[in-house]
Amino acid sequence: MTEGIDVATAHAWAALGGRAELVEGVSYIASSGVPPSRLPVRELARATVGVCSLAAAELFARRAGGSVPEVRVDEGAVATAFVSERHLRIDGRKPTSFAPLSGFWRAADGWVRTHANYPHHRARLLTALEIPDEGDEGALAQQLAERLLTRPALEIQETVHAAGGLAVAVATAAGHRAELPLVESRRTRDGAAGTLSAAALPAAGVRVLDLTRVIAGPVATRTLALLGADVLRVDSPRLPEHPDAHADTGFGKRSTLLDLDVPKDRLLFEELLSSADVVITGYRPGALDRHGLAPRELLERRPGLIVAQLCAWGWEGPWAGRRGFDSLVQAACGIAGIEAASDGHPGVLPAQALDHGTGYLLAAAVLRALTDRQDTGGGRHLRFSLAGTASWLTHGIRPAATDGAAAYDPGSWLAETPSPYGRLQYARPPVGYAGGPGDWTRPPTLWGTDSPGWI
Repeated sequence: MTEGIDVATAHAWAALGGRAELVEGVSYIASSGVPPSRLPVRELARATVGVCSLAAAELFARRAGGSVPEVRVDEGAVATAFVSERHLRIDGRKPTSFAPLSGFWRAADGWVRTHANYPHHRARLLTALEIPDEGDEGALAQQLAERLLTRPALEIQETVHAAGGLAVAVATAAGHRAELPLVESRRTRDGAAGTLSAAALPAAGVRVLDLTRVIAGPVATRTLALLGADVLRVDSPRLPEHPDAHADTGFGKRSTLLDLDVPKDRLLFEELLSSADVVITGYRPGALDRHGLAPRELLERRPGLIVAQLCAWGWEGPWAGRRGFDSLVQAACGIAGIEAASDGHPGVLPAQALDHGTGYLLAAAVLRALTDRQDTGGGRHLRFSLAGTASWLTHGIRPAATDGAAAYDPGSWLAETPSPYGRLQYARPPVGYAGGPGDWTRPPTLWGTDSPGWI
């Protein structure tokens, strides 16, 4: 058990605007044998789950009128949840995390990292490098390796980017980008105070419109669903999601498909938006603006709305509009260099910690915004980025002691449930406070199969 205030937790809680004295109520049950890394991933992971748990406890107390429940987070649960996609089994089958054309590759003057998990990204990568999409994946991977070895890393990066694909030059350990904020938050002055009454769960009765994909955003909304929110994920039918990814992150939520360029679907979306409490987006800056979904427009239409945005590279600068994933941010921000092997091969964190950590921070920020809205009214505009979380990991967190840690056993934090996908083995949620929920109330529904309405 930790003693005293955890520094990383206090820092994250302050960034979220929480009252400093509440951090005294957060403690951690240490675990040994958690996958090691040179960077303080353990400290980041437990702090993000810790502040999310505290934000849930704070909102629960604010609605019920009592004191804030104690928060005690088990590091074993955190370690298991941060690799939930690796623990997922669907009727015993283990999903594949990365496609054959995704990974580190030698370039003429260093290394590049590619991401080709989605079919459209894979196609753009091959097109950019003038590789015919012929033969099996092994043969294509060999051609890709040979082609990349002849070209400089930055040239590869920019060529693939220009074609709409995903590849970044791997930065050295000394090649960190500028420090970015962990969270950006702006409160709107308009809007009545909240009217959330006492409930069994802190986010009960809160309607969340989930416009996110992949891991970070879905982890945030999966967590809000755990805490009682009515979460409806909305995707375009023209941008399919991998079913394995949704089987991992769709717990507690519903999922529907709407094409915002189709008038009938746009009308249904507007009806959802008119009574939503929270809108969470996970697209590049400006990507949804043409649909009238820029934060300023949303908050002008709905002054009490909470709008939370997530992107890869930050909200300003030359990379702001680029596509990105956790693995690419690790590579470009110097993490791959810090974690490199002795032979110079780039390394990775023991989890997609930027994704998962940012997800829990985003959920915490939404919960805190709901608490503030109860008192002061008004809406909130929140912004997060994977690069901001990477900056915190590389610049703002120090290792903490692990004295008296119990042996880590991920099996203690796994469960099984039937689902429309088949029988799922999954990681149970790590978020918790005294009296809080221990698991989701329902498994994921099939992606895109729910009706576009609130419960």
